Amino acid sequence: MKRVQLLALSLFALAFGLVTSGCGNGGVTIKLTDAPGDYKAAYVTISEVYLQGSNGKTVLRDTPVTTDLVKLANSTADIVQDAVVPEGTYGELRFVITGAYIEVEQADGSSRIYATSTDYAALPPGAQVAGNLQMPSFASSGLKVKFDGKVEITGEQQVILVDFDVSQSFGHQAGGSGQWVMKPVIKGAFIEFTGSVNVTLAKGEGVTLPTVNGEAITLGGFKAALKPTVSDTDGASPAAAEEYALTDANGDGVFEASFKFLVPGTYELSIVAPAGVNATTNPASPVIVTIASGKDQTQAFTLTAASAQ
Repeated sequence: MKRVQLLALSLFALAFGLVTSGCGNGGVTIKLTDAPGDYKAAYVTISEVYLQGSNGKTVLRDTPVTTDLVKLANSTADIVQDAVVPEGTYGELRFVITGAYIEVEQADGSSRIYATSTDYAALPPGAQVAGNLQMPSFASSGLKVKFDGKVEITGEQQVILVDFDVSQSFGHQAGGSGQWVMKPVIKGAFIEFTGSVNVTLAKGEGVTLPTVNGEAITLGGFKAALKPTVSDTDGASPAAAEEYALTDANGDGVFEASFKFLVPGTYELSIVAPAGVNATTNPASPVIVTIASGKDQTQAFTLTAASAQ
């Protein structure tokens, strides 16, 4: 089941997009990617990645990472791994870029390097810097990716989609100064969050649980199972259902399980009885649930009958 999605960012080419992974159950994972271009090298140092919203600044990464975007054509590099986004309303994603250089091929086959400083740590040994590469405010307020309206999320969710285009990331500065400037133009941005579903199971009035092989069955022997519907897997066979044990943490007799970091879509949610037990629930299992972006919902089941097979 797709539980972790990878937010893909390109600071230098024309496409930023989503890359999907099918493993793990962490929070946000961001992978930096790039499309082919005419530059021989385009190094950037990202020192911080954070969300800006009602909780103020929610830092996803604060350890600097440097990568050559040109080498990322058709591949990715991890920028953030398993950072959980708390409840709140968010309006921006920001990338603080504290250094960069580009190596630009010339008409005669040679190349020139433009860097944010002559002592930028990622410069190759002996590099001759031909000019300055400017990054307006990226090292302070960061590169701002504004969302199309405020995004409100409930429960622990993760960013799974940011989709926008950059028409020009590096170009000559106006006025013939020979300097270059890095200034991505954000044409549009959309952000989507995973959702989650909390499952509850309570015993109906008058229902008695059976004994199987000398063992008294309890609601703790039941499990909740979730899998994508066939319609949400493009006709392919969906992955096996993911099962979680139901537990009663507060001792109120209602057993619970939670499925977090779910890709928005439709799922089959079932209550699985212990081996050797026939059981029915209200509503009948399975139930089709729709996971919405950034939403935390609850599906309640009541056990209406249970007997030994």
